[in-house]
Amino acid sequence: MSKKILLIVGPTAVGKTELSIEIAQRFNGAVISGDSMQFYRKLDIGTAKIKKSEMQGITHYMIDIRNVDERFSVADFVRNCRQKIDEILAQGKLPLIVGGTGFYLQALLDNFQLGDDSYDNALSLRSKWHKYALEMGKLELWKRLEEIDPQAAAKIPPNNERRVVRALEVFEKTGKLFSSQNDQANAEFDPLLIGLTTDRRLLYERINKRVDLMLNAGLAAEARWLFESGGENLPAGRGIGYKELYEYFEGKIELENAITEIKKNSRHYAKRQLTWFRNKMEVNWFDILNNPTDKKLITEKVQKWLVKE
Repeated sequence: MSKKILLIVGPTAVGKTELSIEIAQRFNGAVISGDSMQFYRKLDIGTAKIKKSEMQGITHYMIDIRNVDERFSVADFVRNCRQKIDEILAQGKLPLIVGGTGFYLQALLDNFQLGDDSYDNALSLRSKWHKYALEMGKLELWKRLEEIDPQAAAKIPPNNERRVVRALEVFEKTGKLFSSQNDQANAEFDPLLIGLTTDRRLLYERINKRVDLMLNAGLAAEARWLFESGGENLPAGRGIGYKELYEYFEGKIELENAITEIKKNSRHYAKRQLTWFRNKMEVNWFDILNNPTDKKLITEKVQKWLVKE
């Protein structure tokens, strides 16, 4: 029998954390963070990491498991996530994966063949292809992918160097086309995806307000610590809310400009999150901010899914 796992996804600032606690309490669940920045210790404010006082007794996994100078790859996430899912199920509880990093969740659910994702091997491959792009141009890099995997190339814009490199890397490491992995459904799991969204105006207002609250809570000090620890050269150093402040610390821009960039990038990221989940995954969408009764509909849907064989 496939393992039942509940995923709560969607852009930042739509109420995922609050809903996850309510669902976990009602259905005897435990939470696994699916947010790729919450893995890192000491990055609490900028990642909107849940506080102990907010957990209300619900166990949370995969939070604060890496230092900022340590890498945590997609393959690491999938491996750790599978382990935690089994631990939670062994306790007779429901695993809830909560967070907005779409590619990590897709890699888990669609059983992406990521190889061992050895850091040294991966770094070597990535460096080779990034160097190729630097010397020959992004279009030529993309053409290499088109020769190998036309389906993947059709879905990845030539200017998205990171994704093009990733597709080439996966092929070189596994011998399998990046595009073919999207169709490899993983019968290991029986997932239910609950997506939270709301109208764009309200979402953007909430994002802007959240940034202001983060700044009041000490985001700048947290970002400065990260900057002084190595900033852009660290695996964790490129997160939104941190990278925009580096130029302010260097005296190149005013704080007001940095804050404007944080809000803008946060809004753009939320838009990309929504696009990803709508295009890549089968999500059941709800708007609990405008329609409080949607919480009842979510509860009913989870209940029916749990009893279904």
